[in-house]
Amino acid sequence: MKIKNIYIGGWFQRTTLQLSEIYDFLRDGTSQLGLDEQKLGELRDNLRIDTIEYGVANEEFVAFTTAEHTKVKLFEDGLTVVSSEQVSEPTLFADAERLRGYYEERLSPALSYLFSTGAPVFKELKSVEGIYPYFIVCDNASAKNIADLLAKTERQKYFEFDGKNYNVLRGDKYYFINNKKATPENIERYVEEQIFAREFKGQLHRYLNLHRAIWGKIDAIKKQKYATEDGILLATTKLDRYEKTALLISGRLEQMSAYIDVRESGMKDDQELIEFLAISGYRYTALLGTLNYMRSLWDTTRRYAESAQRLLMRANGERIIVTCRTMVLLVGLITMISALGLLFNAGFNFSVDSLIYAALLVIGGMVVTWVIKMHHSVKEYNVIADENQEEAA
Repeated sequence: MKIKNIYIGGWFQRTTLQLSEIYDFLRDGTSQLGLDEQKLGELRDNLRIDTIEYGVANEEFVAFTTAEHTKVKLFEDGLTVVSSEQVSEPTLFADAERLRGYYEERLSPALSYLFSTGAPVFKELKSVEGIYPYFIVCDNASAKNIADLLAKTERQKYFEFDGKNYNVLRGDKYYFINNKKATPENIERYVEEQIFAREFKGQLHRYLNLHRAIWGKIDAIKKQKYATEDGILLATTKLDRYEKTALLISGRLEQMSAYIDVRESGMKDDQELIEFLAISGYRYTALLGTLNYMRSLWDTTRRYAESAQRLLMRANGERIIVTCRTMVLLVGLITMISALGLLFNAGFNFSVDSLIYAALLVIGGMVVTWVIKMHHSVKEYNVIADENQEEAA
């Protein structure tokens, strides 16, 4: 059995503007973003680029090959596909690991540094371990050959398609494509669309999990019956961060629908890919529905954070009123003591006694201020009552 090719890839939304920046970096090791030139050069050298081209195939793309015969293709929408024809059945796992190593340890760090300025990638998403599907392309393999490969790599199969030009057998981590008479270009197009769809869905799933985590934290803040001064300030800072995260993710979700439209139209306009639509055409509609659901979910998350902010603002208003009243009382007390001192002394004379009196007055004020501060640091302000008031309104 001949294993023709192996592919892996990922997707993170970008545009033709970023693709031009990628091309400049890959061609010359340069950037217009004020990044460290030496580091850019080192990252580019580490890619070991052999040839490079800028082309168009439904979308603009940059493709390059490496000294190790690895091929990398980066599209304007952010899709990245890494492949190699240097693969065989006996060394399949080592070949897959080599390809993964190039993607994760060379290409990804270079792109991450190139786009290290601008809107941040959320730390919750950075910590997610990437699990890339491996697409193994075989030429005219028998059913037994494919079954043997499946037994070596997967515990079960999730999907199987038997077409006129090719067969597809999908496990959890591996896709096996048995090419009968499809062109290599069409097989590659199919792989690209599968990587895009899987990564698009995976990103939405990560946003769903992030929503669940943030919602739980907001809910915990809103369910506090009382909060101290420090607690109010800390919770306000957290809610600011959650609201910022919701705004950034909402912005990214707004961008994502355009990518589905472009990918779907590209598939439907190419008559040679009609058979592929029988496998994956429905996924574009499903992904768009999931995207709309996620938009609504994050809009609700943002408004939930805002409602929690309003509760804390009311509690903080109560804290400020109590503090102001206390300070007025302190000023009044100092003024009264000073007036009594002047009354009994019938005038102010600069003397040792007057200095002692002034010092005692200052020390007394500081002590009272410290006591008030300690009192406010442990005083708990009502939060639940404010929520009930908000719901009643």
